[in-house]
Amino acid sequence: MSPVQPVETVTVDTGDTRYDILIGADVWADDASWAGLPKAAHAVIVTNTTVDPLYGDAVAARLARLHSRVTRVVLPDGEAYKDWATLNRVFDHLLGEGCDRRTVLYALGGGVVGDMAGFAAATYMRGVPFVQLPTTLLAQVDSSVGGKTAVNHPLGKNMIGAFYQPRRVLCDMSVLKTLPAREFSAGLAEVIKYGPIADDAFLGWIETHLDDLLARDAAALAHAVRRSCEIKAQVVGADEKETGVRAILNFGHTFGHAIEAGLGYGEWLHGEAVGCGMVMAADLSARLGGMAPEQAARLTSLIARAGLPVRAPALGEDRFLSLMRLDKKAEDGEIRFVVIDAPGSASMRPAPDALVREVIRAHGGA
Repeated sequence: MSPVQPVETVTVDTGDTRYDILIGADVWADDASWAGLPKAAHAVIVTNTTVDPLYGDAVAARLARLHSRVTRVVLPDGEAYKDWATLNRVFDHLLGEGCDRRTVLYALGGGVVGDMAGFAAATYMRGVPFVQLPTTLLAQVDSSVGGKTAVNHPLGKNMIGAFYQPRRVLCDMSVLKTLPAREFSAGLAEVIKYGPIADDAFLGWIETHLDDLLARDAAALAHAVRRSCEIKAQVVGADEKETGVRAILNFGHTFGHAIEAGLGYGEWLHGEAVGCGMVMAADLSARLGGMAPEQAARLTSLIARAGLPVRAPALGEDRFLSLMRLDKKAEDGEIRFVVIDAPGSASMRPAPDALVREVIRAHGGA
């Protein structure tokens, strides 16, 4: 059994905002984790039907020490509900309960809950404070950090949203014990992503410790979450609004978002689509001459070992391309991809449609 790990802190500093990510076992049970958060009479927990029975009451009891009134919005679970209609349920609650602009929202759940609660916080009364309480590995290492908030549109993922930073992120390793295996593997995709784009040594560490991660070893998980958050914090601090270097965090996402939209949101988990998208993006990087073929094969092998799909669904070449033209990184209809230039280094560039079609065909997407 792994020893209890100390709480570790990673700070996100964008220049305009600064907040801490606290990482460790039982972070939510530590009084210090909640110190210094915004004072308000009313707290609203935004969660879903899966997470609420597991942690809703415990978090509400904790928040009752900080706020005189605590209410909850329980949303349906799943990417299919990351839409405007479901978001309106949050606004209905806030307005119906008479919430003012000092009200604090607490996002208790995975990436869908975090994105929607964050977008509600960004737009309700033109901005109220919110705190991220991520309950999935994917949310802890990626979506809860950096201030991207959004809902999906039938034609594209995360196309309606805002940049809005949380006041704090509390990553409690203990909650990962209840995460289903498929969701856990989906989160590993976002952990793996940080290696090829920013830290080849970390990629090697993941290869060595993947069995420990799959066994949910506390020390291995804490390191993976901390290093992932460190890399993301550094990138977000340099480019909060994704006008430059932050785009590298979308490695695999252009193909991945097309898979999600093409199949229908929720058919594949986001991390599953990103895992397959990284396989395709690595192949594209190799065809463009930036990534050695053996490195692309190495990444594909690791993604498969993590329990993620490495073959694309057969959406068809034309459908793939049309969906990718709706990607937020596209400019004037030209698809731009995050590609690997060298181990631990990435950039964004366009690629000829003919080459992209070759990749789609090679990985079963035609």
